[in-house]
Amino acid sequence: MPEPPPPPDRRTPLSSERASPPAMGGPPSILRWARRLVAVLISVLALLGAVRLVVPATAGPEGEPPGVRRQLAFLRPALEAGAGDEAQQLFPEGYFFAHALYGLTWVELGMREPPGDRRATALREARWSLARLDSPDGRAPFSQDLTPPYGVFYQGWCNWLRGGVLSLQPADRRDPAELRRFAADSAALGRAFDASKTPYLEAYPGQAWPVDSTVAVASLRLHDTLLPPRYAATTERWLREVRRRLDPRTGLLPHQADPGTGDPAEVARGTSQSIIQRFLVDIDLAFAREQYTRFRDRYVVSPLGLGPAVREYPDGMDGPADVDSGPLPLGVSLSASAVTLGAAQVHADAPLATAMANYGELAGLPIDTPSTKRYAFGLLPIGDAFLAWSKSARPWVAQVPAPPPASISWWWRAPLLAVLAVLGAVPWLPVLRRRLSRRRLRAWRPSDRST
Repeated sequence: MPEPPPPPDRRTPLSSERASPPAMGGPPSILRWARRLVAVLISVLALLGAVRLVVPATAGPEGEPPGVRRQLAFLRPALEAGAGDEAQQLFPEGYFFAHALYGLTWVELGMREPPGDRRATALREARWSLARLDSPDGRAPFSQDLTPPYGVFYQGWCNWLRGGVLSLQPADRRDPAELRRFAADSAALGRAFDASKTPYLEAYPGQAWPVDSTVAVASLRLHDTLLPPRYAATTERWLREVRRRLDPRTGLLPHQADPGTGDPAEVARGTSQSIIQRFLVDIDLAFAREQYTRFRDRYVVSPLGLGPAVREYPDGMDGPADVDSGPLPLGVSLSASAVTLGAAQVHADAPLATAMANYGELAGLPIDTPSTKRYAFGLLPIGDAFLAWSKSARPWVAQVPAPPPASISWWWRAPLLAVLAVLGAVPWLPVLRRRLSRRRLRAWRPSDRST
């Protein structure tokens, strides 16, 4: 009987395929390394997203918000290159807002500096912005035939910015021409409100939005802090008439009003409320706090449990999108969400302001360089202008109020951090599976084959 063959040497490969070393540099190797590079990139992006959710992205009403100066460094050349004209193609006040918010953000930063030379840059840039508004291009969408001329939107925002420019100057060294213009424009607004049967003046012929009158009345309150007071009675009358004409569904100022009576013509909406809640603080603090908590309760939501956002219509109600709101995925307005950050900050609602800012750092896809910062790859500079203005928000007239009860906890981040952890780990699953398979092969014995 022939002798049985010797048992296979466990030190030798089980097959010729295993005996052959892998080819180096060939297509399989290139593909393998390409997959690993993609996995590394995805993991790094997931880690970066987690950092952006956790690292503070705002500094409250007193500190300087991180990244805003670099946003302004991006915005100035963008505006000079025509970003305002591009924004004008998107909505009727695009040019105006792009320049106004740039100047207002510089005022906000300047107010955080001690009086004197350190405010020089903020003052220069705010004046540049104001000059762009006080021009044919700045006035183009508005009618000179309204009362006041060019309407309450144009006059209110310009007066607020002009008052901000004066606020940056020492009281005994303010520019006389700027003082005269501010006093004259405030007087025109005061006369228009005193003569009106409604608290909501027209921004366009036959059209009145309460948010525009809110900004204008805030500018009158600013006047009374910079110059001898004149408009306390006007402001009190305005508040009294506003309280009589609140939106019956929400108890908030309506989005649009009848220009003849001031009665609500449209339910309160997030895009206008986010601005109203920022300016009411400087008009009447008690009324502002009441309105803010109503707004926060009815409009701030967490769609799919993935972070705070602001609905365009009150919770439980849907409506159409428009140029102001932009698209409304799950009923949420991205523009209202960005501006609500500023409203939360002036109300000292640090938990919500911080959450909005961190969520914006994740969802806004910011690109940082040593000298600039831009969101959404810099494709929409008007969005950067709104976000920079919101992150730098602080009261101009009132003292920073006591914080309201928190409506959001640190743990809102947990679902998003979990999603990022999964996204960072998934690309490595094939590598892990291959390594586990190799370990099983190494542990495999010939006796296992015979069985």
